[in-house]
Amino acid sequence: MNRTVVRGGLVITASEETHADVLIEDGRIAALASHGSSAAGAWTADRTIDATGKYVIPGGVDAHTHMELPFGGTFASDTFETGTRAAAWGGTTTIIDFAVQSVGHSVREGLDAWYAKADGKCAVDYGFHMILSDVNEHSLKEMDLLVGEGITSFKLFMAYPGVFYSDDGQILRAMQRSARNGGLIMMHAENGIAIDVLVEQALAEGRTDPRYHGEVRKVLLEAEATHRAIQLARVADAPLYVVHVSAEEAVAEIAAARDKGLNVFGETCPQYLFLSTDNLAEPDFEGAKYVCSTPLRPREHQAALWRGLRTNDLQVVSTDHCPFCFSGQKDLGRGDFSKIPNGLPGVENRMDLLHQAVVDGHISRRRWIEIACASPARMFGLYPKKGTIAPGADADVVIYDPHAEQTLSAATHHMNVDYSAYEGKRVTGQVETVLSRGELVIHERQFTGRAGHGSYTPRSTCQNLN
Repeated sequence: MNRTVVRGGLVITASEETHADVLIEDGRIAALASHGSSAAGAWTADRTIDATGKYVIPGGVDAHTHMELPFGGTFASDTFETGTRAAAWGGTTTIIDFAVQSVGHSVREGLDAWYAKADGKCAVDYGFHMILSDVNEHSLKEMDLLVGEGITSFKLFMAYPGVFYSDDGQILRAMQRSARNGGLIMMHAENGIAIDVLVEQALAEGRTDPRYHGEVRKVLLEAEATHRAIQLARVADAPLYVVHVSAEEAVAEIAAARDKGLNVFGETCPQYLFLSTDNLAEPDFEGAKYVCSTPLRPREHQAALWRGLRTNDLQVVSTDHCPFCFSGQKDLGRGDFSKIPNGLPGVENRMDLLHQAVVDGHISRRRWIEIACASPARMFGLYPKKGTIAPGADADVVIYDPHAEQTLSAATHHMNVDYSAYEGKRVTGQVETVLSRGELVIHERQFTGRAGHGSYTPRSTCQNLN
């Protein structure tokens, strides 16, 4: 039996904060007991970790990553090996990545390709969502089979005509299927047909710089698509999860649906909380570093996103981690913003940035753990195995120093990308030690993990439904 005791820390979960010691046996949380209690004093262990003055928190659950994603003639620069190692450095112990069905191919073919990419490579645990790019009778039947093997969420796109795009009829049919099989539809909500018109017009007028990527992907076209997705979900009587919400008007659509008691959920990402169109407008093509979709918005939208996180109209902060190097990838779009690969690096930064939000007074400590750990675990059928510190849970445990100061930089991060979206940003708080299923993967700021430790984790259906 392998036993570890974490002593002296403040244990923070979504529901409570307690000064407690934590006993880990054979990869799971075995017990919690108050500091200095006779119960904790009686524990013997192979390894003792001193967490005095530190937080003891659940490993983060990043429910939206894209490792090795093919996009725009290139691939996301993080592999499952480099990306999950970076996740561990940032205190994230579970990722849910997106397997991709290609048009003209079966869902199973796409899923098997992602199993092969990840198998034996991951430093932390992982699961998959499924991107449906070709909704037809065959792929609808395949949805049922995937739910049965623990892939219980399906992403559809109202954007990217000719690549991932589904029309309203295909979306409705997928939602109707999910209403029957218990799956959750995840929606990229932007009106891609209208956006393509605006892109064509901008390029014809010589507006080619990165900042125009944000200008053509209008706030109103995100809000319209969000509204339309909600109404289609109502028709299908299906739950809906809107990914990477970036705009105040889209938050309002989700809030209105939730006020009606509908099973509608929203996710935002650190880039929308901390970055803005000011970054997209950086000179000398530097703005290309910040091209992602949905795009960065003017800074005034941030207040609505923080408010949505506090009121639970937005439940989850994921990264949409999809890195492309500035040199050799982002610069494919010099002279044509529409050719800049869409995506930002962030899997390593999420927990620290959200702790900075605690320091800045945007959210509480427990809400930090809720939106980064517990809520994504519940949303995607992993709770309480993941997302909390409680007897029976996987021993995914982070020792977090709330007083350490660090400067985010490409010079020190571990993501396989040549820039940081947060270069030079000072934050308070840093991951010190990380256990994944009881195994040390980061120990006192040293990587001690290995490729292949991470295990594929099948999921149950959404645990947040009315």
